[in-house]
Amino acid sequence: MSTPSFPLSPRATVGGFFYLPRMLEKIRQHARGALHPDYHANLGLGMDARLCRFLQVDYAAIQALVNAGQSDEDVLAWCDSQGRRLVAEDAVVWNGFVSKRGWHDEASPLLAKYKADAGLADRADIVTFFDLFDAEEGRS
Repeated sequence: MSTPSFPLSPRATVGGFFYLPRMLEKIRQHARGALHPDYHANLGLGMDARLCRFLQVDYAAIQALVNAGQSDEDVLAWCDSQGRRLVAEDAVVWNGFVSKRGWHDEASPLLAKYKADAGLADRADIVTFFDLFDAEEGRS
């Protein structure tokens, strides 16, 4: 078993889409026994599930592709062929939504709770879930 580690930043992209490389890396790390235990319970849930709904694909199908060794680019191409037909504007819409999640929206109270639970309530620079992930994982 590998040393547990954190996934990629949610700001990493494939095909212009934020978060997808993070989700795919969590699947890979989990399969290797390297994903930090804090992430196990929510695999396929939360933002993973939102992205799958946006792409109109099943998380389990993506998980199977990743575990079969498919690259990030191959998985995105599969999503394009099996889910919604993707156009450049889809990345703009998704990225605009997901990168601001928790900032003055219905998820703001949940972000505040998670910040407090992580001992980061005093960090005024954490205004989105992306900010929180990067702070908790030592990138900011």
